[in-house]
Amino acid sequence: MSFYEKMRKQKFLSLTVILFTLSIAVLIGALAQTSVRAAKETAAAPDATPLTIPNSTPTENEFTRVAKELEPSVVNISVDYIPKAAPQSKATPRRRQQPQQTPNDDDDQGGLPDLFQRFFGQGGGGGGQFQFGEPEDQRSESLGSGVVVDRNGYILTNNHVVEKATTIKVKFLNDATEYPATVIGTDKDTDLAVIHVDRKGLAAARIGNSDVMQPGDWSVAIGSPFGFQATVTAGIISAISRDIPGDSNASFQHFIQTDAAINPGNSGGPLANIKGEVIGINTMIASRSGGYQGIGFAMPINTAVKVYNQIIKAGHMTRGSIGITFEPEQNPALLKVYGADHGIFVRTVVSNGPAEKAGMKPEDILMSINGKPVSKGQDLIDTVADSPLGSTLKIGIMRDKKPMTLEIVVADRTKLFANGPGGEAPEESGAEPNTSQMKFGMSVQDLRAVDRQNMGYKGSAGVLVASIEPGSFADDIGLQKGDVIVELNREKINNREDIRRIQSTLKPGQAVAFQVMRQAQGPRGGGEWSPFFAAGTVPANNQ
Repeated sequence: MSFYEKMRKQKFLSLTVILFTLSIAVLIGALAQTSVRAAKETAAAPDATPLTIPNSTPTENEFTRVAKELEPSVVNISVDYIPKAAPQSKATPRRRQQPQQTPNDDDDQGGLPDLFQRFFGQGGGGGGQFQFGEPEDQRSESLGSGVVVDRNGYILTNNHVVEKATTIKVKFLNDATEYPATVIGTDKDTDLAVIHVDRKGLAAARIGNSDVMQPGDWSVAIGSPFGFQATVTAGIISAISRDIPGDSNASFQHFIQTDAAINPGNSGGPLANIKGEVIGINTMIASRSGGYQGIGFAMPINTAVKVYNQIIKAGHMTRGSIGITFEPEQNPALLKVYGADHGIFVRTVVSNGPAEKAGMKPEDILMSINGKPVSKGQDLIDTVADSPLGSTLKIGIMRDKKPMTLEIVVADRTKLFANGPGGEAPEESGAEPNTSQMKFGMSVQDLRAVDRQNMGYKGSAGVLVASIEPGSFADDIGLQKGDVIVELNREKINNREDIRRIQSTLKPGQAVAFQVMRQAQGPRGGGEWSPFFAAGTVPANNQ
Protein backbone atom coordinates (compact mmCIF):
# COMPACT_ATOMS: atom_id res chain seq x y z
CA MET A 1 0.00 0.00 0.00
CA SER A 2 1.36 3.34 -1.02
CA PHE A 3 2.02 6.17 1.34
CA TYR A 4 -0.82 8.20 -0.19
CA GLU A 5 -3.37 5.47 0.41
CA LYS A 6 -2.22 5.07 4.02
CA MET A 7 -2.73 8.76 4.73
CA ARG A 8 -6.20 8.79 3.18
CA LYS A 9 -7.24 5.75 5.21
CA GLN A 10 -5.92 7.36 8.43
CA LYS A 11 -7.84 10.60 7.73
CA PHE A 12 -11.02 8.62 7.23
CA LEU A 13 -10.52 6.77 10.47
CA SER A 14 -9.91 10.01 12.38
CA LEU A 15 -12.96 11.62 10.85
CA THR A 16 -15.04 8.63 11.84
CA VAL A 17 -13.84 8.89 15.44
CA ILE A 18 -14.57 12.63 15.53
CA LEU A 19 -18.04 12.16 14.12
CA PHE A 20 -18.77 9.38 16.61
CA THR A 21 -17.60 11.55 19.50
CA LEU A 22 -19.72 14.47 18.37
CA SER A 23 -22.74 12.20 18.06
CA ILE A 24 -22.27 10.94 21.60
CA ALA A 25 -21.92 14.53 22.90
CA VAL A 26 -25.07 15.65 21.06
CA LEU A 27 -26.96 12.68 22.44
CA ILE A 28 -25.83 13.38 26.02
CA GLY A 29 -26.71 17.08 25.68
CA ALA A 30 -30.13 16.25 24.36
CA LEU A 31 -30.77 13.85 27.21
CA ALA A 32 -29.61 16.42 29.76
CA GLN A 33 -31.76 19.13 28.27
CA THR A 34 -34.75 16.80 28.25
CA SER A 35 -34.10 15.92 31.91
CA VAL A 36 -33.85 19.57 32.93
CA ARG A 37 -36.99 20.42 31.01
CA ALA A 38 -38.80 17.52 32.70
CA ALA A 39 -37.55 18.63 36.12
CA LYS A 40 -38.78 22.18 35.54
CA GLU A 41 -42.11 20.92 34.35
CA THR A 42 -42.58 18.80 37.58
CA ALA A 43 -41.34 21.46 40.20
CA ALA A 44 -43.98 22.96 42.59
CA ALA A 45 -42.73 26.50 41.94
CA PRO A 46 -40.42 26.42 38.92
CA ASP A 47 -40.01 30.21 38.88
CA ALA A 48 -39.24 30.54 42.64
CA THR A 49 -35.79 31.43 43.89
CA PRO A 50 -34.50 29.44 46.92
CA LEU A 51 -34.11 31.50 50.10
CA THR A 52 -30.90 31.89 52.02
CA ILE A 53 -30.32 32.75 55.72
CA PRO A 54 -28.00 35.75 56.05
CA ASN A 55 -25.32 36.20 58.65
CA SER A 56 -26.66 38.89 61.02
CA THR A 57 -26.56 40.01 64.66
CA PRO A 58 -29.49 39.40 67.07
CA THR A 59 -32.11 42.16 67.20
CA GLU A 60 -32.28 43.48 70.75
CA ASN A 61 -34.35 46.09 72.56
CA GLU A 62 -34.93 47.17 76.15
CA PHE A 63 -37.38 44.32 76.80
CA THR A 64 -34.82 41.79 75.59
CA ARG A 65 -32.25 43.21 77.98
CA VAL A 66 -34.70 43.15 80.91
CA ALA A 67 -35.62 39.53 80.19
CA LYS A 68 -31.99 38.40 79.97
CA GLU A 69 -31.09 40.13 83.22
CA LEU A 70 -34.11 39.09 85.26
CA GLU A 71 -34.98 35.59 84.04
CA PRO A 72 -32.16 33.87 86.01
CA SER A 73 -33.63 35.35 89.22
CA VAL A 74 -37.20 34.15 88.57
CA VAL A 75 -38.11 30.71 89.89
CA ASN A 76 -40.92 28.24 89.36
CA ILE A 77 -42.55 27.11 92.61
CA SER A 78 -44.45 23.83 92.78
CA VAL A 79 -46.56 23.11 95.83
CA ASP A 80 -48.04 19.87 97.13
CA TYR A 81 -50.88 20.02 99.59
CA ILE A 82 -52.34 17.00 101.37
CA PRO A 83 -55.14 18.04 103.76
CA LYS A 84 -55.44 16.20 107.01
CA ALA A 85 -58.67 14.25 107.04
CA ALA A 86 -60.89 14.76 110.06
CA PRO A 87 -63.09 11.86 111.26
CA GLN A 88 -66.69 12.17 110.05
CA SER A 89 -69.89 10.25 110.27
CA LYS A 90 -70.67 8.23 107.17
CA ALA A 91 -74.06 9.89 107.03
CA THR A 92 -72.64 13.40 106.93
CA PRO A 93 -72.12 14.96 103.50
CA ARG A 94 -68.94 16.90 102.97
CA ARG A 95 -67.87 19.18 100.20
CA ARG A 96 -64.81 18.35 98.16
CA GLN A 97 -61.92 20.76 98.15
CA GLN A 98 -62.60 23.59 95.72
CA PRO A 99 -60.02 24.39 93.06
CA GLN A 100 -57.90 27.42 93.77
CA GLN A 101 -58.96 28.83 90.42
CA THR A 102 -62.61 28.61 89.44
CA PRO A 103 -63.28 30.25 86.09
CA ASN A 104 -66.59 31.91 85.49
CA ASP A 105 -67.41 32.19 81.81
CA ASP A 106 -70.57 34.23 82.29
CA ASP A 107 -69.61 37.89 82.25
CA ASP A 108 -72.96 38.85 83.72
CA GLN A 109 -72.66 36.63 86.78
CA GLY A 110 -70.69 36.94 89.98
CA GLY A 111 -70.02 39.90 92.24
CA LEU A 112 -66.90 41.87 93.03
CA PRO A 113 -65.35 39.21 95.29
CA ASP A 114 -65.47 36.77 92.36
CA LEU A 115 -64.05 39.32 89.94
CA PHE A 116 -60.81 39.86 91.83
CA GLN A 117 -58.89 36.63 92.10
CA ARG A 118 -55.65 35.64 93.75
CA PHE A 119 -54.20 32.66 91.98
CA PHE A 120 -51.11 30.59 91.48
CA GLY A 121 -51.97 27.70 89.20
CA GLN A 122 -54.27 24.83 88.40
CA GLY A 123 -55.71 23.84 91.73
CA GLY A 124 -56.59 20.32 92.69
CA GLY A 125 -59.86 19.06 94.09
CA GLY A 126 -63.20 18.21 92.68
CA GLY A 127 -65.85 20.28 91.07
CA GLY A 128 -67.73 21.19 94.23
CA GLN A 129 -69.95 18.13 94.33
CA PHE A 130 -70.94 16.37 97.54
CA GLN A 131 -69.92 12.84 98.41
CA PHE A 132 -70.76 10.47 101.21
CA GLY A 133 -68.50 8.08 103.06
CA GLU A 134 -65.19 8.21 104.86
CA PRO A 135 -63.02 11.19 103.91
CA GLU A 136 -60.00 10.64 101.72
CA ASP A 137 -56.75 12.56 101.52
CA GLN A 138 -57.09 14.75 98.47
CA ARG A 139 -53.69 15.75 97.19
CA SER A 140 -53.52 18.94 95.17
CA GLU A 141 -50.63 20.31 93.18
CA SER A 142 -50.22 23.92 92.12
CA LEU A 143 -47.65 26.11 90.48
CA GLY A 144 -46.53 29.63 91.27
CA SER A 145 -43.56 31.92 90.82
CA GLY A 146 -41.03 33.74 92.95
CA VAL A 147 -38.03 36.01 92.65
CA VAL A 148 -34.59 35.56 94.22
CA VAL A 149 -33.71 38.67 96.23
CA ASP A 150 -30.64 37.33 98.03
CA ARG A 151 -27.87 35.28 96.43
CA ASN A 152 -27.88 32.97 99.48
CA GLY A 153 -31.21 31.47 98.41
CA TYR A 154 -33.89 33.80 99.82
CA ILE A 155 -36.95 34.19 97.61
CA LEU A 156 -39.95 36.55 97.72
CA THR A 157 -43.33 35.15 96.69
CA ASN A 158 -47.01 35.32 97.71
CA ASN A 159 -48.34 33.95 100.96
CA HIS A 160 -51.25 32.28 99.19
CA VAL A 161 -48.75 30.28 97.12
CA VAL A 162 -47.22 28.54 100.15
CA GLU A 163 -49.60 28.94 103.08
CA LYS A 164 -51.18 25.47 102.78
CA ALA A 165 -48.16 23.68 101.36
CA THR A 166 -47.12 20.24 102.58
CA THR A 167 -43.99 20.40 100.42
CA ILE A 168 -42.46 23.23 98.36
CA LYS A 169 -40.05 22.72 95.46
CA VAL A 170 -38.23 25.37 93.43
CA LYS A 171 -36.85 25.18 89.89
CA PHE A 172 -34.40 27.63 88.36
CA LEU A 173 -33.97 28.65 84.74
CA ASN A 174 -32.23 26.00 82.61
CA ASP A 175 -32.00 23.65 85.59
CA ALA A 176 -34.30 20.62 85.73
CA THR A 177 -33.48 19.94 89.39
CA GLU A 178 -36.26 20.59 91.90
CA TYR A 179 -34.82 22.06 95.08
CA PRO A 180 -36.73 21.71 98.37
CA ALA A 181 -37.68 25.02 99.98
CA THR A 182 -38.67 26.04 103.49
CA VAL A 183 -40.87 28.92 104.63
CA ILE A 184 -39.01 31.58 106.61
CA GLY A 185 -42.11 33.66 107.35
CA THR A 186 -45.36 34.97 105.91
CA ASP A 187 -47.57 38.03 106.16
CA LYS A 188 -51.26 37.54 105.38
CA ASP A 189 -52.01 41.26 105.51
CA THR A 190 -49.91 41.90 102.40
CA ASP A 191 -50.08 38.32 101.01
CA LEU A 192 -46.29 38.05 100.98
CA ALA A 193 -43.95 35.24 102.01
CA VAL A 194 -40.22 34.57 102.19
CA ILE A 195 -38.94 31.07 101.36
CA HIS A 196 -35.40 29.67 101.27
CA VAL A 197 -33.50 27.10 99.22
CA ASP A 198 -30.12 25.71 100.21
CA ARG A 199 -28.11 27.16 97.32
CA LYS A 200 -25.41 29.80 97.25
CA GLY A 201 -24.27 32.20 94.56
CA LEU A 202 -27.68 32.67 92.99
CA ALA A 203 -28.52 35.57 90.70
CA ALA A 204 -30.41 38.07 92.87
CA ALA A 205 -32.76 40.53 91.19
CA ARG A 206 -32.13 44.24 91.50
CA ILE A 207 -34.69 46.07 93.67
CA GLY A 208 -36.29 49.26 92.38
CA ASN A 209 -38.37 52.01 94.00
CA SER A 210 -42.09 51.55 93.39
CA ASP A 211 -42.91 55.01 94.75
CA VAL A 212 -41.53 56.67 91.61
CA MET A 213 -43.64 54.62 89.19
CA GLN A 214 -46.33 56.48 87.26
CA PRO A 215 -49.26 55.46 85.05
CA GLY A 216 -47.89 55.03 81.55
CA ASP A 217 -44.46 53.68 82.59
CA TRP A 218 -43.40 50.41 80.94
CA SER A 219 -43.78 47.24 83.01
CA VAL A 220 -42.53 43.68 82.44
CA ALA A 221 -43.97 40.60 84.16
CA ILE A 222 -42.00 37.35 84.35
CA GLY A 223 -43.25 34.08 85.79
CA SER A 224 -44.64 30.63 85.07
CA PRO A 225 -48.22 31.08 83.82
CA PHE A 226 -49.90 27.68 83.48
CA GLY A 227 -46.50 26.12 84.27
CA PHE A 228 -44.67 27.64 81.27
CA GLN A 229 -41.47 28.73 82.98
CA ALA A 230 -39.73 32.06 82.26
CA THR A 231 -42.63 33.60 80.35
CA VAL A 232 -42.13 37.32 79.67
CA THR A 233 -44.99 39.75 79.03
CA ALA A 234 -44.91 43.53 78.73
CA GLY A 235 -47.35 46.40 79.22
CA ILE A 236 -47.65 49.65 81.07
CA ILE A 237 -48.50 50.77 84.59
CA SER A 238 -52.24 51.38 84.44
CA ALA A 239 -52.67 52.86 87.94
CA ILE A 240 -50.92 53.10 91.30
CA SER A 241 -52.19 52.74 94.89
CA ARG A 242 -55.17 50.75 93.65
CA ASP A 243 -57.44 49.40 96.40
CA ILE A 244 -59.59 46.31 95.83
CA PRO A 245 -63.31 46.66 96.71
CA GLY A 246 -64.38 44.23 99.41
CA ASP A 247 -60.83 43.11 100.25
CA SER A 248 -60.57 42.43 103.99
CA ASN A 249 -56.86 43.35 103.89
CA ALA A 250 -57.37 46.60 101.97
CA SER A 251 -55.74 48.61 104.78
CA PHE A 252 -52.33 47.15 103.90
CA GLN A 253 -52.78 46.31 100.22
CA HIS A 254 -52.49 49.17 97.74
CA PHE A 255 -51.56 47.65 94.41
CA ILE A 256 -49.76 48.65 91.25
CA GLN A 257 -52.17 47.96 88.37
CA THR A 258 -50.73 46.82 85.05
CA ASP A 259 -51.96 45.55 81.70
CA ALA A 260 -48.93 43.26 81.23
CA ALA A 261 -50.43 39.79 80.71
CA ILE A 262 -50.66 37.97 84.06
CA ASN A 263 -52.25 34.52 84.30
CA PRO A 264 -52.50 31.65 86.81
CA GLY A 265 -48.95 30.69 87.72
CA ASN A 266 -47.57 34.26 87.52
CA SER A 267 -48.48 34.87 91.15
CA GLY A 268 -45.42 35.60 93.27
CA GLY A 269 -43.28 36.52 90.27
CA PRO A 270 -41.72 39.96 89.72
CA LEU A 271 -43.10 43.00 87.96
CA ALA A 272 -40.14 45.01 86.66
CA ASN A 273 -39.58 48.47 85.26
CA ILE A 274 -37.81 49.12 81.96
CA LYS A 275 -34.48 49.19 83.82
CA GLY A 276 -34.92 45.57 84.91
CA GLU A 277 -35.51 46.54 88.56
CA VAL A 278 -38.24 44.73 90.50
CA ILE A 279 -40.98 47.20 91.41
CA GLY A 280 -43.73 44.75 92.42
CA ILE A 281 -44.72 41.16 93.26
CA ASN A 282 -47.55 39.94 91.01
CA THR A 283 -50.47 38.94 93.21
CA MET A 284 -53.89 38.91 91.57
CA ILE A 285 -56.02 39.73 88.53
CA ALA A 286 -59.43 41.16 87.84
CA SER A 287 -61.16 38.64 85.62
CA ARG A 288 -64.60 37.19 85.02
CA SER A 289 -63.21 34.21 83.12
CA GLY A 290 -60.28 33.33 85.39
CA GLY A 291 -57.69 34.37 82.79
CA TYR A 292 -55.99 37.49 81.49
CA GLN A 293 -58.29 40.41 80.74
CA GLY A 294 -55.84 43.29 80.89
CA ILE A 295 -56.04 44.08 84.61
CA GLY A 296 -53.36 42.67 86.88
CA PHE A 297 -52.20 43.74 90.33
CA ALA A 298 -48.77 43.66 91.97
CA MET A 299 -47.81 44.44 95.56
CA PRO A 300 -45.40 47.43 95.43
CA ILE A 301 -41.82 46.41 96.14
CA ASN A 302 -41.43 49.18 98.75
CA THR A 303 -44.10 47.42 100.81
CA ALA A 304 -42.55 44.03 100.09
CA VAL A 305 -39.12 45.21 101.25
CA LYS A 306 -40.52 46.30 104.64
CA VAL A 307 -42.19 42.92 105.07
CA TYR A 308 -39.09 41.01 103.89
CA ASN A 309 -36.75 42.85 106.24
CA GLN A 310 -38.93 42.10 109.27
CA ILE A 311 -39.45 38.46 108.30
CA ILE A 312 -35.74 37.68 107.87
CA LYS A 313 -35.12 39.36 111.24
CA ALA A 314 -37.97 38.02 113.35
CA GLY A 315 -39.68 35.33 111.24
CA HIS A 316 -42.93 37.30 111.12
CA MET A 317 -44.33 40.74 110.42
CA THR A 318 -45.19 43.05 113.32
CA ARG A 319 -47.37 46.14 112.97
CA GLY A 320 -48.28 48.75 115.51
CA SER A 321 -51.79 49.61 116.71
CA ILE A 322 -53.40 51.80 119.34
CA GLY A 323 -56.44 49.53 119.74
CA ILE A 324 -59.40 51.23 118.09
CA THR A 325 -61.82 50.64 115.24
CA PHE A 326 -63.19 53.55 113.25
CA GLU A 327 -65.59 54.54 110.52
CA PRO A 328 -63.85 53.57 107.25
CA GLU A 329 -65.33 56.43 105.24
CA GLN A 330 -65.11 60.07 106.24
CA ASN A 331 -68.60 61.44 106.73
CA PRO A 332 -68.68 65.24 106.98
CA ALA A 333 -72.20 65.23 108.41
CA LEU A 334 -71.20 62.81 111.16
CA LEU A 335 -68.11 64.85 112.02
CA LYS A 336 -70.14 68.06 112.05
CA VAL A 337 -72.58 66.65 114.59
CA TYR A 338 -69.63 65.83 116.86
CA GLY A 339 -68.00 69.24 116.42
CA ALA A 340 -65.20 68.53 113.94
CA ASP A 341 -64.47 69.50 110.34
CA HIS A 342 -62.00 66.67 109.69
CA GLY A 343 -60.64 63.55 111.33
CA ILE A 344 -61.53 59.94 112.04
CA PHE A 345 -64.63 58.90 113.94
CA VAL A 346 -63.73 56.35 116.62
CA ARG A 347 -66.25 53.51 116.61
CA THR A 348 -64.90 51.21 119.37
CA VAL A 349 -61.97 51.12 121.77
CA VAL A 350 -60.33 47.79 122.61
CA SER A 351 -60.78 46.93 126.25
CA ASN A 352 -57.56 47.44 128.23
CA GLY A 353 -55.79 48.49 125.01
CA PRO A 354 -53.42 51.44 124.62
CA ALA A 355 -56.11 53.90 123.52
CA GLU A 356 -58.42 53.03 126.41
CA LYS A 357 -55.57 53.26 128.90
CA ALA A 358 -54.77 56.74 127.56
CA GLY A 359 -58.39 57.84 127.96
CA MET A 360 -59.80 57.56 124.44
CA LYS A 361 -63.50 56.78 124.16
CA PRO A 362 -65.92 55.71 121.44
CA GLU A 363 -67.31 58.69 119.49
CA ASP A 364 -64.10 60.68 119.90
CA ILE A 365 -62.84 62.31 116.71
CA LEU A 366 -59.15 61.53 116.11
CA MET A 367 -57.79 64.63 114.39
CA SER A 368 -53.97 64.53 114.47
CA ILE A 369 -50.92 62.37 115.17
CA ASN A 370 -47.80 64.06 116.54
CA GLY A 371 -49.21 67.39 115.38
CA LYS A 372 -49.87 66.24 111.82
CA PRO A 373 -53.54 66.47 110.75
CA VAL A 374 -55.30 63.19 109.96
CA SER A 375 -58.06 63.27 107.38
CA LYS A 376 -58.72 59.59 106.61
CA GLY A 377 -58.31 56.19 108.17
CA GLN A 378 -55.41 55.22 105.95
CA ASP A 379 -53.38 58.11 107.36
CA LEU A 380 -53.82 56.63 110.82
CA ILE A 381 -53.06 53.08 109.72
CA ASP A 382 -49.92 53.98 107.78
CA THR A 383 -48.48 56.06 110.63
CA VAL A 384 -49.32 53.76 113.52
CA ALA A 385 -48.52 50.48 111.73
CA ASP A 386 -45.00 51.70 110.94
CA SER A 387 -44.36 53.07 114.43
CA PRO A 388 -42.02 50.98 116.64
CA LEU A 389 -43.76 48.95 119.32
CA GLY A 390 -43.53 50.76 122.66
CA SER A 391 -43.15 54.21 121.10
CA THR A 392 -45.50 57.01 122.21
CA LEU A 393 -47.73 58.98 119.86
CA LYS A 394 -49.39 62.28 120.68
CA ILE A 395 -52.97 61.91 119.43
CA GLY A 396 -55.13 64.99 119.06
CA ILE A 397 -58.86 64.34 119.50
CA MET A 398 -62.14 66.24 119.64
CA ARG A 399 -64.58 65.26 122.40
CA ASP A 400 -67.83 67.09 123.05
CA LYS A 401 -66.54 69.82 120.71
CA LYS A 402 -63.47 70.31 122.91
CA PRO A 403 -59.91 69.53 121.69
CA MET A 404 -57.73 67.22 123.77
CA THR A 405 -54.33 65.55 123.42
CA LEU A 406 -53.66 61.97 124.52
CA GLU A 407 -50.33 60.16 124.73
CA ILE A 408 -50.81 56.59 123.49
CA VAL A 409 -48.21 53.80 123.51
CA VAL A 410 -48.10 51.71 120.32
CA ALA A 411 -48.79 47.98 120.84
CA ASP A 412 -48.70 44.85 118.68
CA ARG A 413 -51.68 44.79 116.32
CA THR A 414 -51.86 40.99 116.16
CA LYS A 415 -52.22 40.77 119.94
CA LEU A 416 -54.80 43.54 120.20
CA PHE A 417 -56.93 42.03 117.45
CA ALA A 418 -56.18 38.36 117.97
CA ASN A 419 -59.75 37.46 117.05
CA GLY A 420 -60.10 40.11 114.34
CA PRO A 421 -61.68 43.56 114.62
CA GLY A 422 -65.17 42.25 113.91
CA GLY A 423 -67.60 44.23 111.84
CA GLU A 424 -69.05 41.42 109.75
CA ALA A 425 -72.39 41.57 107.97
CA PRO A 426 -75.44 42.15 110.19
CA GLU A 427 -77.87 39.43 111.06
CA GLU A 428 -81.26 39.72 109.40
CA SER A 429 -83.99 40.04 112.01
CA GLY A 430 -87.70 39.69 111.46
CA ALA A 431 -89.90 42.62 112.49
CA GLU A 432 -92.70 42.24 114.99
CA PRO A 433 -96.15 43.62 114.22
CA ASN A 434 -95.64 46.43 116.79
CA THR A 435 -93.91 48.82 114.37
CA SER A 436 -94.19 52.49 113.45
CA GLN A 437 -93.30 54.19 110.20
CA MET A 438 -90.77 56.99 110.67
CA LYS A 439 -89.30 59.67 108.46
CA PHE A 440 -86.20 58.92 106.36
CA GLY A 441 -87.77 55.75 104.90
CA MET A 442 -87.61 53.39 107.86
CA SER A 443 -89.91 51.73 110.36
CA VAL A 444 -88.94 50.88 113.94
CA GLN A 445 -90.31 48.97 116.90
CA ASP A 446 -89.77 49.19 120.65
CA LEU A 447 -87.69 46.47 122.25
CA ARG A 448 -89.25 44.37 124.98
CA ALA A 449 -87.26 42.29 127.46
CA VAL A 450 -88.16 39.12 125.56
CA ASP A 451 -86.96 40.70 122.31
CA ARG A 452 -83.60 41.54 123.83
CA GLN A 453 -83.25 38.01 125.16
CA ASN A 454 -84.13 36.41 121.84
CA MET A 455 -81.72 38.69 119.99
CA GLY A 456 -78.93 38.32 122.50
CA TYR A 457 -78.87 42.10 122.85
CA LYS A 458 -77.85 43.26 126.33
CA GLY A 459 -78.24 47.01 125.90
CA SER A 460 -80.88 48.85 127.91
CA ALA A 461 -81.68 51.54 125.35
CA GLY A 462 -82.60 51.49 121.70
CA VAL A 463 -85.31 50.69 119.17
CA LEU A 464 -85.17 48.00 116.50
CA VAL A 465 -85.12 48.91 112.80
CA ALA A 466 -87.92 46.78 111.38
CA SER A 467 -87.58 47.76 107.72
CA ILE A 468 -85.72 50.08 105.35
CA GLU A 469 -87.26 51.44 102.18
CA PRO A 470 -84.89 50.88 99.23
CA GLY A 471 -83.44 54.15 97.91
CA SER A 472 -84.53 56.12 100.97
CA PHE A 473 -82.37 58.42 103.06
CA ALA A 474 -81.98 55.70 105.70
CA ASP A 475 -80.86 53.26 103.00
CA ASP A 476 -78.41 55.78 101.52
CA ILE A 477 -76.61 56.40 104.81
CA GLY A 478 -76.27 52.67 105.54
CA LEU A 479 -78.96 51.84 108.09
CA GLN A 480 -80.13 48.23 107.86
CA LYS A 481 -82.99 46.07 108.99
CA GLY A 482 -82.05 44.54 112.34
CA ASP A 483 -80.03 47.53 113.57
CA VAL A 484 -80.81 48.86 117.04
CA ILE A 485 -80.83 52.68 117.09
CA VAL A 486 -79.39 53.85 120.41
CA GLU A 487 -78.65 57.53 119.66
CA LEU A 488 -79.91 60.14 117.23
CA ASN A 489 -77.83 63.32 117.05
CA ARG A 490 -76.17 62.27 120.30
CA GLU A 491 -79.47 61.97 122.19
CA LYS A 492 -80.35 58.61 123.77
CA ILE A 493 -83.19 56.69 122.15
CA ASN A 494 -85.39 54.64 124.48
CA ASN A 495 -88.52 54.30 122.36
CA ARG A 496 -90.17 55.25 119.07
CA GLU A 497 -91.42 58.56 120.46
CA ASP A 498 -87.85 59.71 121.07
CA ILE A 499 -87.12 59.32 117.36
CA ARG A 500 -90.29 61.16 116.35
CA ARG A 501 -89.49 64.01 118.72
CA ILE A 502 -85.94 64.51 117.43
CA GLN A 503 -86.95 64.11 113.78
CA SER A 504 -89.54 66.87 114.19
CA THR A 505 -86.79 69.35 115.09
CA LEU A 506 -84.62 68.59 112.05
CA LYS A 507 -84.60 70.85 109.00
CA PRO A 508 -83.52 70.10 105.41
CA GLY A 509 -79.77 70.47 104.99
CA GLN A 510 -79.06 69.84 108.66
CA ALA A 511 -76.53 67.17 109.61
CA VAL A 512 -77.97 64.09 111.30
CA ALA A 513 -76.11 61.16 112.86
CA PHE A 514 -77.32 57.77 114.07
CA GLN A 515 -75.50 55.50 116.46
CA VAL A 516 -76.74 51.94 116.13
CA MET A 517 -75.77 48.54 117.46
CA ARG A 518 -75.30 45.96 114.73
CA GLN A 519 -75.07 42.21 115.14
CA ALA A 520 -72.31 40.37 113.29
CA GLN A 521 -73.14 37.20 111.40
CA GLY A 522 -72.21 34.27 113.63
CA PRO A 523 -71.82 30.58 112.72
CA ARG A 524 -75.32 29.79 113.97
CA GLY A 525 -77.06 32.97 112.91
CA GLY A 526 -76.20 35.30 115.81
CA GLY A 527 -72.95 37.08 116.54
CA GLU A 528 -71.48 39.83 118.65
CA TRP A 529 -73.11 43.28 118.77
CA SER A 530 -70.90 46.23 117.89
CA PRO A 531 -71.54 49.96 117.30
CA PHE A 532 -72.07 51.39 113.83
CA PHE A 533 -72.43 55.06 112.91
CA ALA A 534 -74.46 56.43 110.02
CA ALA A 535 -74.80 60.09 109.09
CA GLY A 536 -75.93 62.39 106.33
CA THR A 537 -77.70 65.62 105.50
CA VAL A 538 -81.46 65.78 105.98
CA PRO A 539 -83.08 65.62 102.52
CA ALA A 540 -85.27 68.42 101.22
CA ASN A 541 -88.50 66.50 101.74
CA ASN A 542 -87.40 65.35 105.22
CA GLN A 543 -89.14 62.05 104.57
